Amino acid sequence: MIKILIVDDHPIVAEGLRKLINDSKTAEVIGVAGSGKACIDFLRWEIPDIILLDINLPDASGLDICKTIKEKTPKQKILALTTFNERSVVLKMMENGADGYVLKNSESEEILEAIKEINAGNKFIADEVEIILQKKEKEEMILTRREKEVLKLIAEGLTNQEIAEQLFISPLTVDSHRKNLIAKLQARNTASLIRISVERGFI
Repeated sequence: MIKILIVDDHPIVAEGLRKLINDSKTAEVIGVAGSGKACIDFLRWEIPDIILLDINLPDASGLDICKTIKEKTPKQKILALTTFNERSVVLKMMENGADGYVLKNSESEEILEAIKEINAGNKFIADEVEIILQKKEKEEMILTRREKEVLKLIAEGLTNQEIAEQLFISPLTVDSHRKNLIAKLQARNTASLIRISVERGFI
């Protein structure tokens, strides 16, 4: 039985994955971690065959978590399971050592196939992700209108609460946009996000 650790901060998503995997009878979920820290802590006590790793976590980027784990235990298998479908993010995740990349909107069969393939020692890229990788990389990163608005206010030094009040959205939504921007532009923190945004002409 393939042992799985799910790293995702959305309880509904994690529970859905747990049921899908356990019902498959080919793998079992031995733990769920809702943050990067919880993931690292779990690995001190138990080693799964495969880690299903989201990129957008509350305390860290899955990109960095993947790299950290692979540097310490190169043989640990990691499957990225995320909503991010930007080519640059996919490439960075694979560069950091991920064994596979699947989107959360993938069919159940594709997620289970990815688990089986990676457990067998193979790489696995979801069909939709493969199409993204085959496209020529565009020089200009595409940001949504809302992302541009949030980015501008971040650069002005506003807090999540202040940005939320100005844009009439919740602080949680602002925080989600901030994390998405950091992942898209491959920044390490808010300071480098602003620097990269200036260099690319976004602000």
